[in-house]
Amino acid sequence: MSTSAFKVLVIDDSNTIRRSAEIFLKQGGHEVMLAEDGFDALSKVNDYQPHLIFCDILMPRLDGYQTCAIIKRNARFANTPVVMLSSKDGVFDKARGRMVGSQDYLTKPFTKDQLLQTVQQFGSAANGQ
Repeated sequence: MSTSAFKVLVIDDSNTIRRSAEIFLKQGGHEVMLAEDGFDALSKVNDYQPHLIFCDILMPRLDGYQTCAIIKRNARFANTPVVMLSSKDGVFDKARGRMVGSQDYLTKPFTKDQLLQTVQQFGSAANGQ
């Protein structure tokens, strides 16, 4: 077994979104770590070192843009892809997400296929390095 599991961190203050993301990702054969908000996520990013991060935009205390910006400022995680999660499919949100370094954008509620497709897209890029 030379290929280790693809590690995904899901940051969302909604328990429902976290649970469904966890179920979908595990069915896809991925390792999953969950965080409830930005502060929770920052300690977990360091310990868990995920290959991919899904980050909700609207969260209390530290929003998704701030969380993404902080993660990207850390040299160790500057190349870790971050996908923003939002219930709004807004052009402004997408642009703002790109400005703080996010690679992609997924509108909630997402389907299992959408989620796994996004992971696959970044997973194949990571394996190709």
